Amino acid sequence: MVLKGILIGMIASAPMGPVGVLCVQRTLNKGRWYGFVTGVGAALSDFIYALLTGLGMSFMLDFISNPSYKFLIQLSSSIILLLFGIYCFRSNPTKNMHHSGNTKGTLCHNGITAFLVTFSNPMIMFLFIFLYGLFAFSIPAHPFEMCIGFLSIVLGALLWWFGLTWLVDKIRNKFDDNGILIINKVIGSVVILFSLIVFLGTAFNLYHLPDF
Repeated sequence: MVLKGILIGMIASAPMGPVGVLCVQRTLNKGRWYGFVTGVGAALSDFIYALLTGLGMSFMLDFISNPSYKFLIQLSSSIILLLFGIYCFRSNPTKNMHHSGNTKGTLCHNGITAFLVTFSNPMIMFLFIFLYGLFAFSIPAHPFEMCIGFLSIVLGALLWWFGLTWLVDKIRNKFDDNGILIINKVIGSVVILFSLIVFLGTAFNLYHLPDF
C-alpha cells in the first residue's frame, strides 16, 4: 500500500502543469524552500481530491472487486495513462504561463497560493480514478490500510516536489524554459513506458497487480 500510494502521488504530481512551472520559477527566483512549500500546497490539494475520489469509489466496491471488471478497469486505465503520457510529452507548459514575481512574501503565503491554484482544477480527480483502477487501490473494507495508502500519496507528492526543487536549485545557473520542457518530456516518456508495460502485462496475464 505504501508503494502504491507513493507511485500514485508521484505520477499525479510529476506533470509540469501550472503549479509545476510555478514551483520551478519560485525556486529560481526566491529560493529552494519557497519552491518546496509551493509543492506542499499542491500536495495538500491533491490529498483532498485523492480522498474524495477514494470515498466516491467506495460506493463501487462490488463493481471494482469483480475479477472480470477489475481486468477491464486495469486495461482501460493503462490506456488512459498512455494517452496522458503522450499528452505530457507533447505539451509545452511554458506557453502562456504565469511568471512568479520577485517579491518573496511569506512561506505560508506561497503555500496557500499554490494550494488555491491546484484546488481550482478538480479534473485531477479523473487522473486519480484511473490511477486507483490501475493499481487496484480503493478497497474500503480495509480502512486502516486505506489510511496508510492516502498518507502515502501525500508522501509520494512531497518526495517529488522535494526532489524537483533540489534538482532545480543545484542547476539553477543552467536552468531555463528548455529545462521545463525537458523535464516534461522525460516524465511523459516514463509514463508512456510504464503504461505500456502495465497494458501488455495485463492483456497477456504476465503478472497480476497485488491486492490487499
